[in-house]
Amino acid sequence: MEAIPVSAAEDYRKQVSQISYRNQAFIDGSFVGAASGATFDCISPIDGKVLTRVAACDKEDVDRAVAAARRAFDAGVWSDIAPRKRKKILLKFATLIDDHKDELALLETLDMGKPIAESRGSDIPGVVNTVAFYAEAIDKMYDEMAPRRPDSISLITREPLGVVAAVVPWNFPLSMAGWKFGPALAAGNAVIVKPAEQSPLTAIRVAELAAEAGIPDGIFQVLPGFGETAGQALGRHMDVDMVAFTGSTEIGKLFLSYAGESNMKHVSLECGGKSPNIVFADVADLDFAAKAAAEGVFYNSGQVCTAATRLLVQEDVQDQFIQKVAEYARDWMPGDPLDPKTAMGPVVDSAQLDRVMNYIQVGSGEGAKIAAGGKRAREETGGYYIEPTIFSSVDNGMRIAQEEIFGPVLSTIPFRDEEEAVKIANETIYGLQASLWTRDINKAHKVARALKAGTVNINATDGGDITVPFGGYKQSGIGRDKSLHAFEKYTQLKHTFIQLY
Repeated sequence: MEAIPVSAAEDYRKQVSQISYRNQAFIDGSFVGAASGATFDCISPIDGKVLTRVAACDKEDVDRAVAAARRAFDAGVWSDIAPRKRKKILLKFATLIDDHKDELALLETLDMGKPIAESRGSDIPGVVNTVAFYAEAIDKMYDEMAPRRPDSISLITREPLGVVAAVVPWNFPLSMAGWKFGPALAAGNAVIVKPAEQSPLTAIRVAELAAEAGIPDGIFQVLPGFGETAGQALGRHMDVDMVAFTGSTEIGKLFLSYAGESNMKHVSLECGGKSPNIVFADVADLDFAAKAAAEGVFYNSGQVCTAATRLLVQEDVQDQFIQKVAEYARDWMPGDPLDPKTAMGPVVDSAQLDRVMNYIQVGSGEGAKIAAGGKRAREETGGYYIEPTIFSSVDNGMRIAQEEIFGPVLSTIPFRDEEEAVKIANETIYGLQASLWTRDINKAHKVARALKAGTVNINATDGGDITVPFGGYKQSGIGRDKSLHAFEKYTQLKHTFIQLY
């Protein structure tokens, strides 16, 4: 993580008092209010106070944005320009995001409660790297020629899909958006970003930077609004060629339905998770694994689709390991997100607070025991803080072990041997990520192969960067974000056959 300058750390409060908020939609190169004039409160989870009122876009706004995107795409102002030129513009876009990283990081922290150390040191630099990565790939992606017959030529080319709607979540507002708009723009598409209503501010501000970089009007647009209005309208729109969605499995299924009820648009989904973290008794460093287990579930207040929320521990070391994890949980007690020393902030809003606290009650009611935490914290601030919580004596059939809580809640489950560990790990509707800890390389490979997950970490809980694919098995989704593989979902393959005479 990039170090935060002391001067910046001391000045965050002053910056907050001086910050201004872009709060309108960005359609066809201009900031505009919703056609209906409707707005919604953008509330900071830090203290429960309203930051600004944001345009609440609906179907009429979606229609206008899609029409602008279609005009721009069909005119070829982006898709038909030389790859080197598109690369140059996207690299400038990345540079502008980097130039404004302090402002964007502060917006992210105020908007969804992410600690400033993470916003400034990880999230915004990650967006810069994502956009630059896909920009650099533009003039390095080659088309193909199939094995030829003497009397013919078969060309295989990639073409942009057209109008892509990116419907993104609130837990990593700009990071997840970048995973979508980076490769989609690089491939030549027109992109409409629908940020979550809980965290729209950075996406709106970045739209302005995209225009400054030279991305043509209509090619990059942002529509703040609610999922049931703006999100559904994008999913059902007959002139949207693709929806790229990250969010819950429940809403992901709705987008599949919308595609079937409209134009059979392409749909990519990165949905829920209930990731197992398997600790074998032969782990090389029990202390290091315990520290990683705590980080794996309490990072970002547990609001991570890959959070290692099911801790499977071999019976031989179960009590010792849970005690160590509980000790490390103290390092994750929530604090002021504007303090660079804070590791964990609030959950995103009051609804999420109620959801997580309800699951804690459910876990106790099911017979699980609270080994640490379990209560609200910092109530006097007006914000939405929850103690890092650990349940012991959890059975994998319990709701807290099967349902995605999306909060700082860990369920610990014992197992006897390798076979039982794999069985428990795979007994879930999800398959996004899994982790395992062992010094036995043979066991590591065997278990990794047996786990039904899009990513398997060995002796880690979250590995990889923009260069590797990310996505899930089962009801965790369809398709892959990140890496060069992301181009596959934002392009069409065309075969051109030429008969030689």
